[in-house]
Amino acid sequence: MPEAYIVDAIRTPTGKKKGSLAGWHPADLGAIPIKAIVDRTGIDPNAVDDVVWGCVDAVGPQAGNIGRSAWLAAGYSEAIPGVTIDRQCGSSQQAIHFAAQGVMSGTQDLVIAGGVQNMNAIPISSAMYAGQALGFETPFSTSPAWKARYGDEEVNQIYAAEKIAATWGISRQDMEAFAVESNARAERAIDEGRFDSQIVPVGDFRMDETVRRGTTLEGLAGLKTVREGGLITAGVSSQISDGASAVLVASEQAVKAHGLKPRARIHHLTVRGDSPIFMLTAPIPATRHALEKTGLKLSDIDLVEINEAFASVVLAWAKELDADLSKVNVNGGAIALGHPLGATGAKLMTTLLYELERTGGRYGLQTMCEGGGLANVTIIERL
Repeated sequence: MPEAYIVDAIRTPTGKKKGSLAGWHPADLGAIPIKAIVDRTGIDPNAVDDVVWGCVDAVGPQAGNIGRSAWLAAGYSEAIPGVTIDRQCGSSQQAIHFAAQGVMSGTQDLVIAGGVQNMNAIPISSAMYAGQALGFETPFSTSPAWKARYGDEEVNQIYAAEKIAATWGISRQDMEAFAVESNARAERAIDEGRFDSQIVPVGDFRMDETVRRGTTLEGLAGLKTVREGGLITAGVSSQISDGASAVLVASEQAVKAHGLKPRARIHHLTVRGDSPIFMLTAPIPATRHALEKTGLKLSDIDLVEINEAFASVVLAWAKELDADLSKVNVNGGAIALGHPLGATGAKLMTTLLYELERTGGRYGLQTMCEGGGLANVTIIERL
C-alpha cells in the first residue's frame, strides 16, 4: 500500500470566548493556515487534489461548504475542490484520515486537511447542537427508534463527563489537579517558545490567549459546578474558542515531484465507537484497537495528544490504559489551550508533530472523544 506523509502542519493561535478571533469570518480564518502551508512548502496550489475540512455544526457563516469557501478566500484556483465534514470534535482529525486514505488508495497525491471553528459566531456552539438556536430540539429527543433503544436518558456532554467521573472513581480534586497541571504545562510551553514555529499569526494576534495563568487548586475549588451536586466545573472543562489549522498530506510520488521533505509518516488510522450516552469514552477502545492492529504497546508511544474535553475523559482513559501521564499532553491541553471544535484535530496533530521533532521521539498517538460516542486514533512516525 502506498505511504502517506505529513509534509507540514500549522495552526492559528487560539482565541478565547469573545476574544481576538471572535469577529473573524470562518472562511477568512480558515484561509490563513491554508495560505501559510502553501507558502511554507512552496507547492503549486494548482497541484492540490482536494481540501478536506472539518467544521462542527456548519450553520450561519460556517455553512455552504466552509472548506471550499476557505480555499477560495485564500485566493486560489476555482478548479480545486473542497469538502466539509462533521465528525463532531474529531472533524479535522477525520479530515487528516480521509486525506491520508486518498493518498494511500493511489487516487490522490496532495491533499490539504484541516478545519476551522468560530465558536463565537453561532449560538450554542459549545453544545454542538446549534440547530437549537433555530428552534429545533436536540437531534435525539424526537426519534422513536432512539428512545426505544436508549430510553429517555440524557444525551449531553456534561452528563457524560459526570458519569465517567463516577464510574471510574475520579474525584473533583483529581480533575482539578489535572487542570492545574494542564495550565502549568501550557504556560511553560508558551514561555519557552515551543509553539512559536507552529503558529501563523492572525494580524497582530500571535499566541494562544486561553491559558489561565496562575491557576491554583484553591481557585478551582471555589468554582461552582455546572450541575447542582455534580463535579464538573468550567475549570476542568475545555474552553469555548476559535481557531483554524491545516496539514499537508502527500504521496511518495508527490514528495519527489515537488521536492518536498516529509516530516512524518502516517503509521495507523482508526475510528471506533462506544456508548453514545457515556459519549466521551471511545478513546479507550479506539486506542486499544489501534495498538492491537499495529502490534505496538502504549510504552512504545513517545508522546500522546488526547483532547481534554473534560479532565475526567483523559483520567479515565489513562486509568484504563495504564498510561504514563508524563508523556500525555506535555504542552497542556484544551483545558488550558482551548477547543475550537472543527479545528482541534489538526491543531493537536500540529502540536504532536512539532513536539516529536523537539524531543526526538519516534511515535506519536493522537486521539479524541467525539459526540455520539466516537473516537479517532492516528499514529504517526517522525522521519
